[in-house]
Amino acid sequence: MKQFDIVIAGGAMAGMTLALAISKRSAHSLSIAVVEPYQVDYNAHPGFDSRSIALSLGTISILKQFDLWEQMSEFATAIKHIHVSDRGHVGATEIDRQEVGADALGYVVELNDVGHYYNNKVSQHKQIQILCPAQVKHIERLQSEVHITLNDGQLLAGKLLVAADGSMSTCCELLGVEQDLHDFKQVAVTANIKVAQAHQGRAFERFTSSGPIALLPMREQRMSLVWCLEPDQAEKTMSLGDAKFKESLQSAFGWRLGEFEAVGNRSCYPLQQSYRQQNTSHRFAIVGNAAQALHPIAGQGFNLGIRDIATLTESILTEIDDPGAYSVLSQYKHRRDQDRSMTASLTSSLVHIFSNDYPTLRVARNLGLMAVDNVSMLKAPLLIRTLGLVAR
Repeated sequence: MKQFDIVIAGGAMAGMTLALAISKRSAHSLSIAVVEPYQVDYNAHPGFDSRSIALSLGTISILKQFDLWEQMSEFATAIKHIHVSDRGHVGATEIDRQEVGADALGYVVELNDVGHYYNNKVSQHKQIQILCPAQVKHIERLQSEVHITLNDGQLLAGKLLVAADGSMSTCCELLGVEQDLHDFKQVAVTANIKVAQAHQGRAFERFTSSGPIALLPMREQRMSLVWCLEPDQAEKTMSLGDAKFKESLQSAFGWRLGEFEAVGNRSCYPLQQSYRQQNTSHRFAIVGNAAQALHPIAGQGFNLGIRDIATLTESILTEIDDPGAYSVLSQYKHRRDQDRSMTASLTSSLVHIFSNDYPTLRVARNLGLMAVDNVSMLKAPLLIRTLGLVAR
């Protein structure tokens, strides 16, 4: 049986960030195993594919603490301006970096780039061991440690097991941690888009009757698209040729970026909100999408997960000799409760308010967007959440 201080199930963004964070903050004093089902080939890993994510200023601050941002910034694209609008109506609001006195409102990174960077970074941390391809098959919890059996027969022992293995977490299923699921009855269509007009660091969120369209700035004059559609519309959209797809997207989004010149590989996935009320149990903690997976409407998913990671890391440092102690897990749970529930509720509410065309809601949301754009007291809470500057 291989002995570790901490075993992390899942080696995508959440799991790898957590491993590197704990290693850095504990001055390399804790041994860590990362159990990953996919071979470490970041050209094919589903957790490090061609998609992009937006990192808030709060997330950047956390990544700096973990010594992860300096090199990541070399392949990141700054978000300098955010434009939020309602298709076919006058309501809109805008947020500019000058309003917060920062160089950027956030940054966009491509997951494939992060995967390669993390792979190189982990090689510098000798106490982190990547076990792949392997998956947790059985978990037995004792008073002072947890025993894990992998599907390849390896036996691991650790003081703490962390589930960072996604919304359909195998660890949570094995331990019977209940999950609340809500189906938004939408499908996200994703692709990278080449635009004719310089994006100048602008990000767009455009609400339509079938769901929001988000475009994030990327390098090489590209935009990362997340287009939320009803399932039948998504199926039809995915079946279109590139020319028809661009035409359909242009009609839905408009011409604020000029003509859409080219579209990359498309993919799609159904949109559900999953939420586990309990993010800890004996010798067990849950982070990232395994704890809560959100609709992409406000770009809160990974930014909420990174706050899980930061808080769990800080909690572990209070009892470094026993990272799975009750005091550690109790502190982690209570510090995360409010942020998790508030962010999940906000995201779900935005979906229901902005993903339909009921006349009363349409009027209300347009008045709301105009009010937010003109009344600083209303804009401040939106800014705080958008920038990830929330208490944890």
